Amino acid sequence: MSQFFILHPTHPEMRLIKRAVEIVRQGGLIAYPTDSCYALGCHIGDKAAMERIRRIRGVDERHQLTLICRDLSEIGTFAKLDNSQYRLLKSHTPGAYTFILKATRELPRRLAHPKRATIGVRVPDHVVASALLAELGEPILSSTLILPEALEPLNDAEAIRDALEHQLDVILDGGACGIEPTSIIDLSQDAPALVRRGKGDVSVFGFDV
Repeated sequence: MSQFFILHPTHPEMRLIKRAVEIVRQGGLIAYPTDSCYALGCHIGDKAAMERIRRIRGVDERHQLTLICRDLSEIGTFAKLDNSQYRLLKSHTPGAYTFILKATRELPRRLAHPKRATIGVRVPDHVVASALLAELGEPILSSTLILPEALEPLNDAEAIRDALEHQLDVILDGGACGIEPTSIIDLSQDAPALVRRGKGDVSVFGFDV
C-alpha cells in the first residue's frame, strides 16, 4: 500500500520531500504533480522501477520516457544540444514542453528509444517537482500518469490513490493538476517536428495553433 504525503502547494514540506527522495533512491515508484499533469517517477538507474512504470502505463520499450531535469546543464549530460537547440530550450524552460533529443553516451542505453537513440527531456515549472529534483540531485525518469485506455491523465491525488494504491510506493498530493500533458517537440532531426500538441504554446516554435 502506498504512502500518501499531503504537501503545501507553494511551500512543500522538506521533511516529506526528503522522505520521498529516499524512497526513489531505494527503488520506489512515486506519483507527483508537475506544471502539466501528475506523473509517475523513479530513479534513472533502477530498471525494475522503470518496468513498473511501463506496466502501469501499458506501454513497451518503444514508448519514449522522459528525464525530468533541474536545468539545461543537467539536460546536456544526457542529451545532445547544439547551439541553436540550447538557445531554444533556454528560452522555453522551465515550462510545459518535452523535447526529444539525441542521447549522449552518459545516458543508460535502456532509457533511450531502441531504434532512434533518443530521449525525452524537460524542466518543469512546479515547486513540488523542483523540490524533488533539487533534493535528489539528478533527473527523475518519468511518464505522464495516464492509464491504459484512458482519454485523460489522472489529475487528482485521491483518484490516483483509488486507482493505484497497491502499485505505487508514494503519492505526493500537491493539489489538483491539469489534464493537458506537455507539448512534445522533436529536435532530433534536421527540422523540429511537433509530436504532440499539449499545454505548452507551440506557436513559439513556428507551428500553427
